[in-house]
Amino acid sequence: MSRIPAAAKRKAIVWLSQGISPRRLALTLALGFAVGCIPVIGIPTVLCAALALSLRLNQPAIQAANYAAMPLQLALIVPFVRLGRWIVPAHSAQLLAPRVLEHFSALNLAKNMGGLAGEALLAWLIAAVPAVLLMTVGLNLMLRRIPILKAAEAGD
Repeated sequence: MSRIPAAAKRKAIVWLSQGISPRRLALTLALGFAVGCIPVIGIPTVLCAALALSLRLNQPAIQAANYAAMPLQLALIVPFVRLGRWIVPAHSAQLLAPRVLEHFSALNLAKNMGGLAGEALLAWLIAAVPAVLLMTVGLNLMLRRIPILKAAEAGD
């Protein structure tokens, strides 16, 4: 017995047969997944929408990839912060110690956390560029095997 209902399969076939080529769909999914891993919560959905509008990509596809990446986004926050602190060593490592946090004013704490977020974003950017390239190539090769998308390839 199939785990995917027949209605969902029909909707997916209609969605995939709307003239999008495997190359553009691969780029859309790769960008959505990579942006979905940004180490700042709340940013990816808006950024995916803006990317899809500006690059004329498939909005549902980029958002689906974005939402699929959400668990990975949460798991990668700490590694991106650590990588960012390693890339930008001027930021003090003592910042996250509990005793140090007690002595910060709210403004100073916000400034330092903003610095950590900026460093994490830099680390994400360095990792995301090659990841998007690799995912686009891999997804393109996989999506070209789908007959419906193969027919749409001539139109792109």
